[in-house]
Amino acid sequence: MEKHVFGPVPSRRLGRSIGINNIPPKVCSYSCSYCQVGKAIRMQIKRQPFYPPEMLVKEVRQLLQQLQHTDEYLDYLTIVPDGEPTLDSQLGALIAQLKQFNIKIAVIINGSLLYLPDVREDLSQADYVSVKIDSVVESVWRKINKPLKQLQLNTILEGISTFAKEYKGMLVTETMLLKDINDNHESLEQTAAYIQTLKPAIAYLGIPTRPTAMIDAFPADEETVNIAYHLFQTKLNRVELLTGYEGNAFSSTGNFEEDILSITAVHPMREDAVVVLLNKTMSSVEQLNKLLDKQMLKKVYYQNNIYYVRRFSSTFYR
Repeated sequence: MEKHVFGPVPSRRLGRSIGINNIPPKVCSYSCSYCQVGKAIRMQIKRQPFYPPEMLVKEVRQLLQQLQHTDEYLDYLTIVPDGEPTLDSQLGALIAQLKQFNIKIAVIINGSLLYLPDVREDLSQADYVSVKIDSVVESVWRKINKPLKQLQLNTILEGISTFAKEYKGMLVTETMLLKDINDNHESLEQTAAYIQTLKPAIAYLGIPTRPTAMIDAFPADEETVNIAYHLFQTKLNRVELLTGYEGNAFSSTGNFEEDILSITAVHPMREDAVVVLLNKTMSSVEQLNKLLDKQMLKKVYYQNNIYYVRRFSSTFYR
């Protein structure tokens, strides 16, 4: 049985988090060059139901029950799927039902559908919303985020601004810095100036730390990141970098295959983290190799590290 709930996993933003995958792989409004899940399989902006909220809530409940007898702690339930979570027309119902667990709820979005009132209403129930803002320059935005053609940047930015004024929870922004694309001073200045108008609790600056969808998507260098940080700091109250490895503190249900396939569906794991998971589940390297042989996992190399990522079939929707 396919699992749609995974973790807890370490998050650079959210501490210890259970992830909820409410979108099939990989349905999105963007096909970002740096996406860790790979290129979009199906691009759309029309909202529709995907998985029944009751099914996802049941999986969360089962995982929480498994964790009751461990020393695990949780900071958030995070809706962070294999695509854009706001494409799910039942997102509001899902968030409402997750409230029963009395754990804060976070949603990680690309912001492309915030011009829709029903999307803003759904997200108003969440405790924490992270919005992607990689560039406010049309040509740069299209190069990085590779949006569906119908989308217009001005409409998206207006939607984000409206949401920022209405939203009562914790709003953060995230800007991914790519070498020679959006890391020049002019682009950074314009992006920072726009984010300043949103008054986010935190403005995150990140670089790709995992394998990317496009082989030509390179992280900005250390000097540029430092310049960007100080530029953003002149305009925003709190700026933080997302440039480090999260660590190996992944949790386990005891089933290695189930755990690694669930986690790597949205969160590629570095080799040393996989070794930790093998040890936690008292599993052997042969089990890992079996998943590679079955082409359920793929081994990739990125910045002198080995990662394991979940393979998705391009025939999913045929």
